[in-house]
Amino acid sequence: MTSRLFPAALALFLVLPAAAQEAAPAAGLALELNALQQGESGCRVTFLATNRLGALLERAGVEVALFDTSGAIERIVNLDFKALSENKTKVLQFELAGLDCGDLGRVLVNDIPACEGPGLDAGACLAGLSTSARPDIEFGT
Repeated sequence: MTSRLFPAALALFLVLPAAAQEAAPAAGLALELNALQQGESGCRVTFLATNRLGALLERAGVEVALFDTSGAIERIVNLDFKALSENKTKVLQFELAGLDCGDLGRVLVNDIPACEGPGLDAGACLAGLSTSARPDIEFGT
């Protein structure tokens, strides 16, 4: 009886670490478009940023293209995400003057021109970027 259990236990032992690795978040920079709030001067855009690059991110600059609901480009903005600690999620808000949140249909990460930190390659942020969104707006790369 034990001879039958051993192969099954060994198989389970080999499969569990692989399943745990699959469930672990991927290395890189994760950006979530979390909220849009209309203000008097424009649209407040809230992001959650999580640094999973394996190092301190001293500065992250994200170039974002904003599209209206018809698909036409409204503007391109550079957002300074500043420093992001390793394995930490940070909430960042940006006030986009003159923009009506209701007119925003899509947000595209056009580039990440600043990705600075000890031991980080300049392209590491863009190469390991993952995006998600909560409101009914398309957000991606």
